[in-house]
Amino acid sequence: MTEAHGVTPDDETVVLRWRYVARSVPVARRDLRRTLERWEWGAVADVAGLLLSEMLTNAVRHARVPGREIETRFSRVGPLLRIEVHDASETRPLMGLPAEGLDGVEGGWGLPLVDSLAAEWGIGDRQGPGKVVWAEVAVRGEP
Repeated sequence: MTEAHGVTPDDETVVLRWRYVARSVPVARRDLRRTLERWEWGAVADVAGLLLSEMLTNAVRHARVPGREIETRFSRVGPLLRIEVHDASETRPLMGLPAEGLDGVEGGWGLPLVDSLAAEWGIGDRQGPGKVVWAEVAVRGEP
């Protein structure tokens, strides 16, 4: 069974859908890297992969809605790469200080990391229920 279902409306945007399972994250990172290589934007693959990992992990862990999937979008917007993670949960992530959770595992690094790596990022409404978390990366030397 595949984790993602792809929709490519044009060569400027790649849309993929994911189940709420942890193994979706590395597969999504791989698909992002392949997209960036096709666009000849491989120079931002490491930063983009970290941004996607943090945003998608947040959705997998905290935005589960039964019967729904997470959607990612990778878009070329001029000299910017825009990464979006859509989910059906109305709960918005909050940026806080990293701390140890009830399970003894330290967490909370996701949004501070996104804030430090992205040129811009934000949280917004989307069509239908839920929200979109997005981040943009400046691409230098784009074709």
